Amino acid sequence: MRRALYSLTTLLTVLFLALISGAPALAEKLVSAVSSSHVAITSNFTGTQILVYGEIARDAETVSRTGNQDVVVVVEGPLERVTTWRKDRIVGLWINATSQTYIAVPSFYAVHATDDLRNIASDDWLKQYRIGLEHLPLAALGTRAPALERNAFKAAFLRSRVQHGLYSQMSKSINFLSPTLFSTTVDLPATIPTGDYKVTTFLFSGGVLLDQQEQVLTVAKTGFEQVTFNLSRQHPAVYGALAIILALFTGWLAGVIFKKD
Repeated sequence: MRRALYSLTTLLTVLFLALISGAPALAEKLVSAVSSSHVAITSNFTGTQILVYGEIARDAETVSRTGNQDVVVVVEGPLERVTTWRKDRIVGLWINATSQTYIAVPSFYAVHATDDLRNIASDDWLKQYRIGLEHLPLAALGTRAPALERNAFKAAFLRSRVQHGLYSQMSKSINFLSPTLFSTTVDLPATIPTGDYKVTTFLFSGGVLLDQQEQVLTVAKTGFEQVTFNLSRQHPAVYGALAIILALFTGWLAGVIFKKD
């Protein structure tokens, strides 16, 4: 009798845990989108903007949270390999003397947030999801330089990217149209590289990540620019020969036009 009672209790416990684990979590959900999934680069491209918008959807049975809800939007371009140089004065001339090479770094990186990142989440959360310029994992290639020198190269790299408009971080740059609807505008400069961009929207509350959504944005050349780009990458010898022929023809034509009698 005691063994049967113990088996029945165990079975009921297992069924109860299964019901709990199978029940949907009553929490806020994030719904986000991008105004356009494709950016075309033409000969007169001077940069553009994309609109990231969304809604914080809440289940009817979800208990309202007492803390603030924060939204963070991260736009990350294709990964690339970058070498940063430092100039030193040698024999009276300033020349590139030392360098630091970073691998798998974003070619473009923009962060928009409802508040300062330090007020949204802890450093552990921000590092885990690569949120913020100081939390980018810049992997240096084969360096044994002291920590002070590595930090100086990292600061110079980030400063250069920010100056060229390829990296940015903006707090309080997300507008709430209502308690649940939000939007932000991200600037894409004329120098952005082509490829697939990852647009990730995060929802935080009380320093905890509640949900995240991800979209893909494609940046590509179109028209004559795309043809020449593909030719230079896929058939470099043909591209070089055509460039030389075009240069010779242009020089000859200029000589004929401006020939003096």
